Amino acid sequence: MEAERKIRVLLVDDHAILREGIRSLLSQAGDIEVVGEAADGQEAVEKVRLLRPDVVLMDVAMPRMNGIEATRAIRAEHPDLPILILSMHDSEEYILPILKAGASGYVLKRAAASELVSALRAAVQGHTILHPEVAKRVMESLGRGPAAPAGEKAAGGPPAQAEHPDLAPLTEREREVLTLIAQGLTNQEIAQKLFISIKTVQAHRANIMEKLDLHDAVELTKFAIRTGLVRLE
Repeated sequence: MEAERKIRVLLVDDHAILREGIRSLLSQAGDIEVVGEAADGQEAVEKVRLLRPDVVLMDVAMPRMNGIEATRAIRAEHPDLPILILSMHDSEEYILPILKAGASGYVLKRAAASELVSALRAAVQGHTILHPEVAKRVMESLGRGPAAPAGEKAAGGPPAQAEHPDLAPLTEREREVLTLIAQGLTNQEIAQKLFISIKTVQAHRANIMEKLDLHDAVELTKFAIRTGLVRLE
């Protein structure tokens, strides 16, 4: 029987020792293979063209071309290629620009090895991956609107449950689909959960993006958090 194809990873970080450690860690996962390395964003762009990896695992702060600029450049040429950020930085000044540039997810370097492996697997399946601390920063940056602050939520009771006005264009089914997208489910998983076809899920996703003028899963997730469709524990 033919062996299952491995996930081909391009590893991008300006610290050689760290790259070596991550490569060693990922080699222990039987379904993941590091096919190349780059020490900066410019080299990453070139290596993507040459190696055609399944996913890019990249730092943010690097010389020559940083991760934000590299993500934009890679996205421009390979819009469907997942880019997973692995960084020590958990502040908004790093997180928000890289997500806006098109990163598929953001994992902190202090995460467990198993979390990183799971994040890579999820990224190639189309999931949006945000470390819990990163997701918290995203939510804080977006704000919660008049109904969301904790003080109002505790004191206001039922008024805190009021529907966010930005949800008005969406049908009930579209809201269900958006909620599941924000929870990281793939089209196939959403289809199974809602007992609809994958094509129907894809149609709902396209309609949601058109109505909200959003362009990828990260933007949909941020919208779902901001409007209260999903909550971060």
